[in-house]
Amino acid sequence: MGCPHYQRKCKLQAACCGGIFGCRFCHDEQSDHAIVRTDTKTMYCMLCQRLQPAGATCVGCDETMARYYCDKCKLWDDVPGKAVYHCDDCGMCRQGQGLGKDFFHCATCHICMSISMQHKHRCIERNLESDCPICGEYMFTSTATVIFMPCGHCIHKHCYADYIQTSYQCPTCMKSLGDMSHYFARLDRALERQSMPDEYAHVLSHVFCNDCERRCAAPYHFFYHKCAHCASYNTTVLRTEKTESPPPSCATIMEHAASDPSSSDASSSSSPSPPRPTSPEAAFDPDNDPHVLASPSLEASIPSE
Repeated sequence: MGCPHYQRKCKLQAACCGGIFGCRFCHDEQSDHAIVRTDTKTMYCMLCQRLQPAGATCVGCDETMARYYCDKCKLWDDVPGKAVYHCDDCGMCRQGQGLGKDFFHCATCHICMSISMQHKHRCIERNLESDCPICGEYMFTSTATVIFMPCGHCIHKHCYADYIQTSYQCPTCMKSLGDMSHYFARLDRALERQSMPDEYAHVLSHVFCNDCERRCAAPYHFFYHKCAHCASYNTTVLRTEKTESPPPSCATIMEHAASDPSSSDASSSSSPSPPRPTSPEAAFDPDNDPHVLASPSLEASIPSE
């Protein structure tokens, strides 16, 4: 009993147009305007067909309208075993046991997160108030599960699962999404067996490392340029130049950078580096990490008006 979006024994009467709808989503799908859910004052019991003030129990038949009811959000949800709580800071109901139990609210990120992340996550101001970098849905009010990648940025869990099939970089900041050392070691061995054409023997690349956020030089290659500071291949070519003599090897450049960091045109970043990237297939796995979940919303946030 209910509507396609929620199980419940009542419908709501929209204060804006007076119509009876299964829920706010039903209203918005069938109307040319959006409902202001906090203005809802009246509900319609689907058991005794009585219109009455919104509440947890029908005043006519004395039936409970749903296992969960939030008077602030005017939300009824009757799914057995489904845990829901209201967060005043988020201004909405979210799925979970509640604040202090399995979720906490981070004031800086402005989102409810798994309580196991309380002292471990990287704070990004109003982090979830953005669109998913893959599907474009606004994540703060999304009913889909949102996860935090090692760099701290957010993405839908189902979007992430598809995205990592073709990339190991965060779609927002381009940092590696896991420990890529095994994959980078395979690139080392592959490049040792592969020589560039003679016309590129005197070409040097200047690159920016997306992982450690520093700059360095690297021998020119069609695809791969190794960071002299952290050995990552997650780099972006800034410019190339021809040299009078063949550029030094990657190993020589790395030894020089390690012994004299000031000799490089690198600029250190104050941002902490993410965990050193196993292979693209073994990148960060949210299913095996309990520290990555944001609490999904049950309703959209309170409209600004």
